[in-house]
Amino acid sequence: MGFKSGVVSLVGKPNVGKSTLINRLVGEKIAIVSDKVQTTRNRIGGIVTTEKGQVIFYDTPGIHKPLHRLGQYLVKIAVGALNGSDLLLIMVDYEDGIKASDHLVAKHVNSSKIPAFLAINKIDVALTKASLNEFTKKALALFENVEKHFLISAEKGDGVDELLEEIIQRLPEGPMLYPEDVITDRSSRFMAAEIIREKVLMLTKEEIPHSTGVYIHDFQDKETGVLFIRADIVVERQSQKPIIIGKQGAMIKKIGILARQDMEYIFDSKVFLELFVKVRKKWREKDNFIQDFTNLREDLE
Repeated sequence: MGFKSGVVSLVGKPNVGKSTLINRLVGEKIAIVSDKVQTTRNRIGGIVTTEKGQVIFYDTPGIHKPLHRLGQYLVKIAVGALNGSDLLLIMVDYEDGIKASDHLVAKHVNSSKIPAFLAINKIDVALTKASLNEFTKKALALFENVEKHFLISAEKGDGVDELLEEIIQRLPEGPMLYPEDVITDRSSRFMAAEIIREKVLMLTKEEIPHSTGVYIHDFQDKETGVLFIRADIVVERQSQKPIIIGKQGAMIKKIGILARQDMEYIFDSKVFLELFVKVRKKWREKDNFIQDFTNLREDLE
């Protein structure tokens, strides 16, 4: 009796810190993080279980003005995630300030009529209390359905425990929705693709990160106890292929080494990872390629 459970969707503009906060709350890395815009492409569930309750936190793509077909899908997923949520956790970025994209987020959040908490992120960089208070007032004025607001640093953990406690209190009474040792609703195959993409984001610059997709061909547990993974890194232009491969294969080797290290930690298994680079022209404008190379098929069902 008194156990709480429910769904909380994180919403905000791109690069506001949603994935960093999810990882902090869960205590493990389940969502990839980078300084590149539109890093998150899928609705990823991070599951937090305490003695008082269980929260399914959904990390969502940043709400933005889409520039291509893939961008339209991302906004559709982010806005669609609002439906079925018991509570929204809106995130704004103190360091970046209130921008046009925050107003776009407010438009969708306000029309949803779903109860919301507001998290002011990156408070660790605030120079004065007065400037932080002024920013908080501006942020609160944007959103109509905010019940409480919190000052946090997702990266450093400031204010995160209090935020989690208040979220659990706000949720309805209900049973556990997942076993207590489960921390994400995503498959290992999905996680493998995201880890590979994260390493591409981390190691490459300019237009490469945004035009990269990953397709897992094989994901097999061998009798030897080794997890065999074969994957394609997909780019849009022929000129991008040698960048991913690198001089004498140095870049793709580095991507593979770093991805395999993360996979072995997450899957608790030896991993044999085989990577290839494929060119698919304008894949971000083609529905079948978008769903294959971004794992969006299940998000849109």
